[in-house]
Amino acid sequence: MTQQRSAHVAVFSAGSWGTAVAKIMADAGSDVIVHARRSEIADAINATHRNPGYFPDMELPASLRATTDPAAALEGADFLVLSIPTQSLRSSLAAWAPHVGPDTVLVSLMKGIERDTGKRASEVTTEVTGIPAERVAVLSGPNLAREIMEEQPAAATVACPDEAAAVRVQQACHTSYFRPYTSTDVIGCELGGAVKNVIALAVGIASGMGLGDNATAMLITRGLAETTRLAVAMGAHPATLAGLAGLGDLVATCSSPLSRNRTFGTRLGRGLSIEEATAATRQTTEGVKSAEAVLALANAHDVDMPITDVITALLNGKATLDQATAALMQRPPKPER
Repeated sequence: MTQQRSAHVAVFSAGSWGTAVAKIMADAGSDVIVHARRSEIADAINATHRNPGYFPDMELPASLRATTDPAAALEGADFLVLSIPTQSLRSSLAAWAPHVGPDTVLVSLMKGIERDTGKRASEVTTEVTGIPAERVAVLSGPNLAREIMEEQPAAATVACPDEAAAVRVQQACHTSYFRPYTSTDVIGCELGGAVKNVIALAVGIASGMGLGDNATAMLITRGLAETTRLAVAMGAHPATLAGLAGLGDLVATCSSPLSRNRTFGTRLGRGLSIEEATAATRQTTEGVKSAEAVLALANAHDVDMPITDVITALLNGKATLDQATAALMQRPPKPER
C-alpha cells in the first residue's frame, strides 16, 4: 500500500494566529514551515520549538520549521497560509507572488477590509497574484489563538468557491481539538470576520465605560443584524452569518479578554486615547483599521449599520463616548425584523 504524501504548508507569518494555525496543520500531519520576518524568531522556533514573540511558554511541534526566506518556504508548497495585517497584504503578496507554485492553494486567515479599495482579503489576493478564486480559501471562526495553542476544542469554517479545494484545506487542518467545516460562501465568511472586529470594539468600549451585560448582549445581537444585512446585500447566504464564521466568531471576539479588538475597545471606554490604546496593544487591531472601510461598503450598498457608523465616528474623533452611546440609544424605534 502506497503511503500518502504529507502536504507541504507554508505559513506567512509567525504572529499569534499564524503560529496557532501552523501548530494545527503540523499536528494534522502536514510538513509545515513558518515564514518569519525576524531571524531571531525563526532561529528560536528551529532551536527551541517555541515562538518567543507570542507564545514563549508553549511548545510547538518538533516537526515545525521556520525561515526568513520566502522562496524557501514556498518551494513545493501545497498550501500558502496567509496571516498578516490586511492593510499590508497587497504589498507583501506582490513580493511573494513570484514564488507561489502553479497548484498552490492560498488560505486567508485575515479578518479585515482594505481601506483604500474596500476589497476583501480574497479579492486582494486574486487581484495581486492572478490566481483564480477557486484556489483561494478562507479560514474563519471563533478561534482565540491562546486556546488553540492549549489544544482546547475549537471549530471553524473553510470557505472556497471550489468545494473540493475547501475539503483539501479541511483535511489539512483537522485534528482532535480543531474541527473545520466547509462552505462555498467566501463573502459571508470574510464579512463575518471583518465586521465582528468593529462590533467587538463597541462591546469593549461599553465594558470599559462600566455598562452591563444587557448592553453587551444588545451590541452582539444588533451587531449580528447589521453584519448580516451587509453580507446578504453583497451576495452572502444569511445562514453563514448564523454559523461559526458569523455568530460564532462574533461571540468569541466580543466576550473574551483574549480578544485584541475587545481589549482595545475596553481601553478606549476607560478613557485612553486612540494613540494610547494603540501603544498598549502589541498586535494589529483589525477593527480599528477596517471600520471606515466597512462603513464605506455599507454606504455603497445602502445598508444601515448604526454600530459601525458610531464606532467609525468615535475612531475619527467626530464623537465622544457619551455622544456615541446617546446616538445608539436615541435612534427611532422600529420593528426588530
